[in-house]
Amino acid sequence: MSGLLSALLNGLAQGAMIALVALGYTMVYGVLKLINFAHSEVFMMGAYAGFFALAGPLAGLPPLAALPLTIVAAMAASSALGVAVERVAYRPILARSGGGKAVGSRITPLVTALGASVLLQNAAVLAFGARPRSYARVPINTQLVIFVTALVVMGALHLLVSKTWMGKAMRALSTNVEAARLMGVRTSRVILFTFALGSSLAALGAVLYCLDQSQAYATMGQVIGTRAFVAAVLGGIGSIPGAVVGGILLGVVGELTKLTSYSGGQDVLTFVVLIAVLLWRPTGLFGKGGVEKV
Repeated sequence: MSGLLSALLNGLAQGAMIALVALGYTMVYGVLKLINFAHSEVFMMGAYAGFFALAGPLAGLPPLAALPLTIVAAMAASSALGVAVERVAYRPILARSGGGKAVGSRITPLVTALGASVLLQNAAVLAFGARPRSYARVPINTQLVIFVTALVVMGALHLLVSKTWMGKAMRALSTNVEAARLMGVRTSRVILFTFALGSSLAALGAVLYCLDQSQAYATMGQVIGTRAFVAAVLGGIGSIPGAVVGGILLGVVGELTKLTSYSGGQDVLTFVVLIAVLLWRPTGLFGKGGVEKV
């Protein structure tokens, strides 16, 4: 029983961390209909930014005082990186496709996203080396912090999208970019804000993940990024509650799998769950079907 309870707690923490990364995928897709595969490498860069901040200028501070500053530094660095990726890699292509949305040619933005992911991963290897970097231990219950943080972030994003002007602008872009532009919405600013916010959430998840159970290394975004993308699709990509529920579901299923003789097949079971849900609901648990005009 204690093993099962421990697995459930670990699964909730793992799932909440995955959800923080999945929120970035679902926000960008909700606005641009673009799958930002470079988001997983932004997560990885956020982990490195947090490590160097905690090991460098913040090393002399008490751990509980250094942790919030570490998170802020990592979020700021990842936001800047996310904005740079949008400006350099995506904006020229989306501008040529018309309307600033990935609806004309879906292959070109997809290949560009994959290329940006590979570029960032190799840049991290060249800049930081292949040796994993371990965070200094902080005397807090990191699992509880991760879970509570994911719920607070989901609530804050829901309020942002439903109650603020920026949230209304994001929903307007999601519906019709040209109509939003005609109504005076500065679409470029809204897109930059979406990338910056999603990237900062990835950094938040990266720092908490490294404090709880991992090290910072150049390929860490592959596993977590894949699971986060699956979580976003599982919950209904474009849905904020769906990303959180999908992440927690994957985290719990993965940890429970470790209690069985098939512990090495965690990711296999993850995709089995995804296929089963999509066969039942093709739009995901919280996704909404719609008619696409051509």
